[in-house]
Amino acid sequence: MSNRRQFITTAGTGAVALAAGCLGSGSNGESTPSESSGEGGGSTTTTMGNSGGNDEPITIAATVSRSGSFSSAGEDVEAAYELGEQMINDDGGLLGRDVEVIIRDDESDAQKVREGLQGIISNNDVDMIWGTFGSLLVASAAAVAERENIPMLSANFAYMEPHLNNDYEWTFAPFPKSRDMANGAVKLANLAPEGDRPVNVGIWQTNTGWGAELARVWSDALEANGHSVVLNEKFQIGSSDFSTLISQSQSANVEYLLTNPSPGGGITAIKQMQETNFLPKLATIERAATITSWLEATGTAGLYTQSTPGWVPGLVDNGNEAMLEAFRAQDGVASDAYPAPTVGGSYNVAQTAKQAIEATGSVEPDAVRETLLNEEFRTVLGEFRFDENGMPVEGDLAPPMGQWQDDLLRLVIPSDVESEASTDLMYPAPAYDQR
Repeated sequence: MSNRRQFITTAGTGAVALAAGCLGSGSNGESTPSESSGEGGGSTTTTMGNSGGNDEPITIAATVSRSGSFSSAGEDVEAAYELGEQMINDDGGLLGRDVEVIIRDDESDAQKVREGLQGIISNNDVDMIWGTFGSLLVASAAAVAERENIPMLSANFAYMEPHLNNDYEWTFAPFPKSRDMANGAVKLANLAPEGDRPVNVGIWQTNTGWGAELARVWSDALEANGHSVVLNEKFQIGSSDFSTLISQSQSANVEYLLTNPSPGGGITAIKQMQETNFLPKLATIERAATITSWLEATGTAGLYTQSTPGWVPGLVDNGNEAMLEAFRAQDGVASDAYPAPTVGGSYNVAQTAKQAIEATGSVEPDAVRETLLNEEFRTVLGEFRFDENGMPVEGDLAPPMGQWQDDLLRLVIPSDVESEASTDLMYPAPAYDQR
């Protein structure tokens, strides 16, 4: 586009494919047999690179949600970790050693996260933990990391409260946090023409700690920007009936909707919004609208929704080009395809791990921890340092935001990036029958 600051006023359709991508366990070396323990509810995938390191790999433990309510996102996390493992080993490994990522299915269950990680740790000399998807599950993994004194990195973990209240020493989240997402919500509203910005804000918060935290920071940031929060209601994770929330939002004339459902809940909600013709000018659906299958599951109802998934197609620099090249080089992936947002966000975990261990010069836990606390990192998400609580320093990561257009979550914030996947915000959202 010649001028990214011009607003699109008509809806368009296209055929840009969004593929999650997945590297087979034998794509970069041999697969070792699954461990026999059986803890964690699923098989263990162990992939060895062939970069020529010594016989003792650097071992990383992880769980992902291959099954359960977060399975669609879990597939993307696993694809990212396999892509990151390949990136590290193709670049010669770390400290002259291959990297081996051992993954178990956590079944989207916090207890299974703990069991899976503990099972890997009991049978291997684990040097680092990589987290799963969703604040509740990642917090469960953090409890293991803190108990075992093992450095842990995790994307998909926006919840700030655990960092602030649990005295984390070993848990680091290279990922935008709730406060950053609230700042992004303000920037998104400010992209609308000054005389037509949404005033009435409605918040549907999940009945969780993260839901309450997001509702608070969204309210504070948007009210300070001149908006009015006219609705702030809770709903249960797993809910299949959003009719009351929709009716309340229609009565309150909600123009800007913000919510953070699970993937399944978000799909149900957007379909019911279409059925009842509830159409806010902006609809930011965190977490749910980041999955690869969002439009496949929602159809045209899911178009023109926004999310802040950490990474968005259209970002450039800091390894984005290399990640895209590796992603598109996989079997069955189109030459113009983009990874899912969760793939990009989780790939940055591998980049952070690589930079931290290289800067440390060892995998000694205390030394790696000190490096994480003191170095600057450059990943596909941007440049950042960690604060003493294991979060990116406030303001370092200005989270990118995307809007679903033409079968792809396209970059709309930052609004000054020119790339094939960046675009202008479609505002207000077109009527459902005009898509």
